[in-house]
Amino acid sequence: MAGKSEQLLKAVMDGAEDKKAHEPVALNLQGISLVADYFLICHGNSDTQVLAIAGEIRKRAEELGFRVRTEGADTARWVLIDMGDVVAHVFHKDEREYYHLERLWSDAKVVELV
Repeated sequence: MAGKSEQLLKAVMDGAEDKKAHEPVALNLQGISLVADYFLICHGNSDTQVLAIAGEIRKRAEELGFRVRTEGADTARWVLIDMGDVVAHVFHKDEREYYHLERLWSDAKVVELV
């Protein structure tokens, strides 16, 4: 990984993990979708944790100079953080199990971040 998208993905993944996000998964959507190059999917077990994870992801992206748009923070059930080439989905546990984006995007390769 060397490009700006990959740098952003690594930074927001680290941010999610710092806030104890559960089961974070990064998917490479290049060649599969025009929506984004990467999805980060994770969940929290409470509204407070979901908002903390989403806030940290937003902060890390803004520190790198990326424009960030957020949807869903008012309910804290599925917060979408759009950073252009990287989109993070921070779910409440129940919503993640229901929507199961990993299955929906099963053609995408899982990105191993070190």
